[in-house]
Amino acid sequence: MRYPDGGGLTTEGRARREAVRLQAAELFAQDVPVPEIAKRLRLSHNAVYVRRRRSRSDSEAGLASKGLSGTGCRLSPQQLDQLAAALQEGPAQHSYVEDQRWALARVADLIARLFPVRYTLRGVSLLLHHTEFSPQIPAHRQATVNSARSANVS
Repeated sequence: MRYPDGGGLTTEGRARREAVRLQAAELFAQDVPVPEIAKRLRLSHNAVYVRRRRSRSDSEAGLASKGLSGTGCRLSPQQLDQLAAALQEGPAQHSYVEDQRWALARVADLIARLFPVRYTLRGVSLLLHHTEFSPQIPAHRQATVNSARSANVS
């Protein structure tokens, strides 16, 4: 899983990963067989083949990290600030008076109303975590689910 803080690795972890890339480049230059490289660097054979192919086409630069995978945020920094301000105003300011919580579906609806962008619920969750907000589940939904379970058990 990828994380916004560099793939879920610490600075030391990223440095170790970069060192493995450089070692692989040296071993490729020495024509060491793929199984031996995989054993020495504790990589899969497939990973070594991919890295060797990249190093042949782009030399050592082909082994450099490409950064985080995935697409970037579809909202500009200004739009993120605007969304944060709207979330701070609260659900009542945006016609959600029955419950004062921001559920994922509500935030997705708010984003669609404010900007020409649609997000899935999972995308909204990632966006909220990225902007240091957390989604909340309305309490009455949980209570309904639990009471239905207890009714079936007895």
